[in-house]
Amino acid sequence: MQLDERKTKILQAIIRNYLETGEPVGSRTISKYTDLNLSSATIRNEMADLEEMGYILQPHTSAGRIPSDMGYRFYVDAMMAEKEREVDEMKEMLVERQDKMETLLKQVVKVLAQNTQYATMISAPSTHRNKLKFIQLSRVDASHILAVIVIEGNVIKNNILEVNEELSDETLLKLNILLNTNLNGLSIEEINLGMIATMKQQAGIHSDIVSEVIDAVAQSIKADEDLEIYTSGTNNIFRYPELADQQRASELINTFEEKQQLTGLVQETLLDENSTGIQVYIGNETPVQSMKDCSVVTATYELGEGMKGTIGIIGPKRMDYDKVIRTLRNLQNQLDELYKEEDK
Repeated sequence: MQLDERKTKILQAIIRNYLETGEPVGSRTISKYTDLNLSSATIRNEMADLEEMGYILQPHTSAGRIPSDMGYRFYVDAMMAEKEREVDEMKEMLVERQDKMETLLKQVVKVLAQNTQYATMISAPSTHRNKLKFIQLSRVDASHILAVIVIEGNVIKNNILEVNEELSDETLLKLNILLNTNLNGLSIEEINLGMIATMKQQAGIHSDIVSEVIDAVAQSIKADEDLEIYTSGTNNIFRYPELADQQRASELINTFEEKQQLTGLVQETLLDENSTGIQVYIGNETPVQSMKDCSVVTATYELGEGMKGTIGIIGPKRMDYDKVIRTLRNLQNQLDELYKEEDK
C-alpha cells in the first residue's frame, strides 16, 4: 500500500529519531519532530496504521515504536532515489555546461590570437581546493558497496569499496548519516585526525569503512585530472624573426601541439594567490623550456564553486605588454560576467 504524505513524514521522523537515540519513539516526540502540526492523538492513530502495515514495531507494551526491516527499506529506497535524482541532474547540467564551455573557449582562444597576433592558449576550468558536497553509500552486492562522492563544481566520483560482510540497510543508513553530518562542506585540509578518530569510534565495527571512504574523498578532491587545453595562433610565431629560426619554431610548435609542458604552466598559474591573477614570465623565468626566448603572460579566470582556468599569451620579449595585460583583464571580466548570466 502506498503511504500518503502524512504517513511518510511520520515514518521518516520515527526512523531519524531512532537512528539518533537508539530508543523507541513515542507520539509526543514525533509531534515536536515534524512540521505537520498534528496532535499526539492523530499521530498515535497514524502510527497504529503504520504498525498494522508493517513499517514499524512496538517492542514492548506502552513503549514507543521502532522501524521494521520494511520501514528501513522504504526509508533507504526513498533516500537513495532522491540522491540519484540529484546526481543525475548534476550530471546533465555538467555535460550541458561542458559542451557550451568547450565551444566558448575554442572561440575565445582563436579571437585572442587574431587580436594580439601572438600564440594563445586557454585551459578548461578545473576544480581546486574542493569541498565535499555529499556522500552516498549504496550496496552493490554482498561484498561491495558503491561510494558516490560529489565535490564542489558538481564533480562526481564513483568508488567501489570492498567490505567483509553484507551491510544491512540500517547500517548503510547510519554510515551515510554519520559521514554526511561530519564531512559535508569541508575541504580535505579541514578533515583532521581528531575528527576521523571520533567518526571511527561512532562507526564501531565498521570503522574501516569510514577510513576507506575518507581515503576515497581525499583521492577525489586531490585527483590530478588531465587538463583540457585549447591553443591557437601558433603560426604567429613566424611573424617574429627572433623566434622564427627552424629549431626554435619547431620546439614551440611541438609544445603547443603536444601540450604536456603547457599543463605545468597552467598548474603553476593556478597556484598564484595574486589578487589580479596576472603573471608575466620573461625569458628564463618561464617554467616551459621551449619558451626561454619568449615572454609569456598568463591570467586566471574563475567561474565560481572553485572552478578556475588559465589564459596565456606567448610572444617575443618585445611584445606589447600593456595591450596584452589589458586584453587579459578584459577577458577575465567577460568570462566572469558570462558565468553570472548563465547562473541566473
